[in-house]
Amino acid sequence: MHLLSVFQSEWLKTRRSLASWLVIVGGLFTPTIIFLARMRQPKALPTVYQTPHFWQTVWNQSWESMAMFMFPMGIIMATGLITQLEFKNNTWKQLHTTPQRFSVIYCMKLFIVLLMLLQVFVAFNACLYIFTVLPVLLVKEVAYPAAALDWMLFLRGNVSYFIDCLPIVGLQFLLGMHFKNFLVPLGLGFLLWIVALTGMQWEYNYILPYSYAMLDYLVNTGRKITVNADIHTFSMLYFVAFALVGYAMYIWKNDKG
Repeated sequence: MHLLSVFQSEWLKTRRSLASWLVIVGGLFTPTIIFLARMRQPKALPTVYQTPHFWQTVWNQSWESMAMFMFPMGIIMATGLITQLEFKNNTWKQLHTTPQRFSVIYCMKLFIVLLMLLQVFVAFNACLYIFTVLPVLLVKEVAYPAAALDWMLFLRGNVSYFIDCLPIVGLQFLLGMHFKNFLVPLGLGFLLWIVALTGMQWEYNYILPYSYAMLDYLVNTGRKITVNADIHTFSMLYFVAFALVGYAMYIWKNDKG
């Protein structure tokens, strides 16, 4: 019951933040853009919707912008906003006077970030399906896709990309909990994202923690890129390392707000 009350308290804080709007925008943006692009050429849709690999094509088209841009940028901004709530409201000292262990506070805040990331995935997949089927209802010549919906493709892909995002969450959470100035973790996050973009063709691209979603997408779509390691293993190791280092910095920090 104690953990539940802590969760409820931390969750309510996010309801009044810009981070909650980022969840909605993150889920809606790409499916909406693709839907509008389709509706500009309605005469081509009947043929497109009857292709044998329709859902695979939809998946790849949708994840191009999500993996390369939307998810990295969204995580950097949302994590920074959530970790800055106490600094912004000057409530760290008030929070630390409550009967909660520092470990509970830290872990619950990290759990909230991960939960919001999961929300984005759910919203994105729901919007992707809805906006893909919507032309069938709006354009009478368009029939429901002939290809069977491969649920396992979506499930495996979501799990894979979720793991890819973990290092960004871990490091941005570490930075956000340590720096009072929101621009510091934001700027460092953008810099690391740019480094990941420019290092795609590097032989050791797998050591760049912000590159995994992009590498995953490029490999899955058959692009000419080589990855010489299991990026999911590296991703989880980075996340655990960042989470532990962040916790140690939080515990040992003299001024906790």
